[in-house]
Amino acid sequence: MHSIAVQVEGCMTVSTTRKTRDPYIIMKARDLIKLLSRSVPAPQAIKILNDEMQCDIIKIGSLVRNKFVHICNLQWPTPTLLQQERFVKRRQHLVGPNSSTLKALEILTGCYILVQGNTVAAMGSFKGLKQVRRVVEDCIQNKMHPVYHIKTLMMKRELASDPALENENWDRFLPKFKKKNVKQKKVKSKEKKPYTPFPPPQPPSKVDLQLESGEYFLSDQKKFAKKWQQKLEKQAEKTAENKRKREAAFVPPMEPMMQDPSKSADDKNDVAAMAMSLKKKAKEFGKQKSLENVNPETYIAASGEAPSKKKRKHS
Repeated sequence: MHSIAVQVEGCMTVSTTRKTRDPYIIMKARDLIKLLSRSVPAPQAIKILNDEMQCDIIKIGSLVRNKFVHICNLQWPTPTLLQQERFVKRRQHLVGPNSSTLKALEILTGCYILVQGNTVAAMGSFKGLKQVRRVVEDCIQNKMHPVYHIKTLMMKRELASDPALENENWDRFLPKFKKKNVKQKKVKSKEKKPYTPFPPPQPPSKVDLQLESGEYFLSDQKKFAKKWQQKLEKQAEKTAENKRKREAAFVPPMEPMMQDPSKSADDKNDVAAMAMSLKKKAKEFGKQKSLENVNPETYIAASGEAPSKKKRKHS
């Protein structure tokens, strides 16, 4: 027997009475208070007083990697919203849609699991609590999704039902999952410029630029005429460029001239020989014309070599 007293300040104390026979019941009462403080229903929390029932409180708030940023050059760090979003998303992976993942873990491990805030309360046997702690830590630390643990537990349950595989190693039957890390974009840090006490120079305004160019003192009519002239010049440049692009499409490409060097040398030799023969005939014709009046047509015909006729041998 034991008694639990609630004081006005809001704390609870546990003490034994003269009828207490099991001294370990005071540790059970301490666990009962822990479970009640973590929103475990009273009918479920009272089951911790049984000898075969144990409990485990898993703190998951500190398992997520902390990332801090410095704001306005302050020396104290402040947690970012990204860390909170990451924690909530991983905790939701543990619960699953409509608490389906949590119910599957409860069936396979034989434990009662309650996710509340930054803690996970579990009630069950020592073996089941060990499995629950491993699943919760791997999920919050982003090592393995709870669904893969559920598949492994289902395979172990099937293997345990086979008496032939009772004394064998089950590693060859269990699935092996590899974690695929998605590369995250690295945040580019801006380079700090050297500190100067003087402010940067003010850029010139539109009026300042007009005063420098003298346009500020022109009349409205001259300003309009100047803008119109600039517009016409831009149009002329654009028209010339478009015309050049259109004409470039009709320019034929340069074709490479492929000549046989031996053939070109033979052609040059033939032309040179023909020119020398014509020069010789012109000189001879000039000499004979000075001596006697000779018809050029008859001279050229006479100077040509008559084809030689080969005599046929009669058998």
